[in-house]
Amino acid sequence: MPGSADETSAADYRPLLFSIAYGMTGSVGDSEDIVQDAFLGLTRARQAGTVIADPKAYLATAVTRLGINYLRSARVRRETYVGDWLPEPVVVPAGEPGPAEHAELADSLSMAFLVLLEALSPVERAVFMLREVFGYGYPDVARITGKSEPNCRQIFARARQRIAAGGQARDAAPPLARRAEGEELARRLFEAAAGGDMDALLGMLAPDVVLHGDGGGKARGVGKPVVGRQPVMRMLIGLFRRGRTLGASLRPAWVNGQPGAVLYDAEGRVVSVVELDIADGMVQAMYGVVNPDKLGHIGPVSDLARLPEK
Repeated sequence: MPGSADETSAADYRPLLFSIAYGMTGSVGDSEDIVQDAFLGLTRARQAGTVIADPKAYLATAVTRLGINYLRSARVRRETYVGDWLPEPVVVPAGEPGPAEHAELADSLSMAFLVLLEALSPVERAVFMLREVFGYGYPDVARITGKSEPNCRQIFARARQRIAAGGQARDAAPPLARRAEGEELARRLFEAAAGGDMDALLGMLAPDVVLHGDGGGKARGVGKPVVGRQPVMRMLIGLFRRGRTLGASLRPAWVNGQPGAVLYDAEGRVVSVVELDIADGMVQAMYGVVNPDKLGHIGPVSDLARLPEK
């Protein structure tokens, strides 16, 4: 079939396109819609007789501009959001490959990094993402965003300053050995929390550890970040004790390229997703999403590990 090879080639760009869209929006479902809209635009352009010499460039441009439009309409919703805003989690079962593992530089899309990007305007976010995360040169960034190259340089410099002022996010995937260590630390932390082992928990939490929660006013969660080893420890033990009484089940997972877990209720429904920010052998930050609107894209329970009994 004429064009089938081109279509196959274009489909290979989906991981990159999803990463761009997700980096712009922080929404899994909306990112998938944006990527689909970009492919529909490519198909329609070809059907109209337009010669697309570089499908990758065409699609990246379409996804970026759709992402800018999305953010402009979402800004008001974000400003009135109840409590902390966290992105929709991208979840891959621990030890298994999946979209997040194949997405180009998906490890740069951690929750901490995406929260920092919220300080940027839509265009600043696009320029920063394309240049800093995806490695596009300024000529390409200018073409994709429709700005001049000197303007893109200024926008990038301004965005980098704002990101630096907000704090340094981890933006590189750890080597395989460190990833395995992170997964093991996550396993021990969840087991200690479920078993009420305070000493073990204190040994795994950094002194200034921070627990962020996103309930969006639709689920019970922390109203503001919990800071410090002792408060976070008490919060974790309480959450796991309540989960155990409700028959909750925990499945280790990679969340936004970081160690974490998915918590299911007794009926197999997702009730929470947790990401751990691990550095220097300790948990530096925890991000818990309990807003049900942000969990619907995650599949049903399978091969669960039951919470350990105390």
